[in-house]
Amino acid sequence: MMVSRLLLAASIALLAAACGSSSTTTADPTLSVAPSSVAPSSVAVGEQRFPDVIDAVATPADDGWDFDVTVSSPYDSAERYADAWRVVGPDGAVLGVRELLHDHAEEQPFTRSLRGVEIPSELDVVVVEGRDSSNGWGGQAMDISLDRG
Repeated sequence: MMVSRLLLAASIALLAAACGSSSTTTADPTLSVAPSSVAPSSVAVGEQRFPDVIDAVATPADDGWDFDVTVSSPYDSAERYADAWRVVGPDGAVLGVRELLHDHAEEQPFTRSLRGVEIPSELDVVVVEGRDSSNGWGGQAMDISLDRG
């Protein structure tokens, strides 16, 4: 029994020494991560989990709205990449999706278009958001005001 307590105390002391005694605090990376199906421990600290929408333009057209969207996903590789972006109404209704069938590792950021998106006339603002092939929807989204002239 005494040996067990000594081993436990020694283990705790070693763990405390390994952690260091610095007065600098580090934020818990799991607190600022958007929910997804991937456990926080499976993502390296500081790794970007989602693509960011960094620019988006909506233009009225005869058959709806045309969107030109610029996405940044510097982590892109053949194994994991930004694989879509979508236009969403304020109520969460998906109005259009642009599927991306391959990585854009050699083209960052990149711009792709989606034509003829039907948007109800009562909407003045939509949201454009990106999707990661492993982590799903998330990252920096962008609100787009629709100029109905």
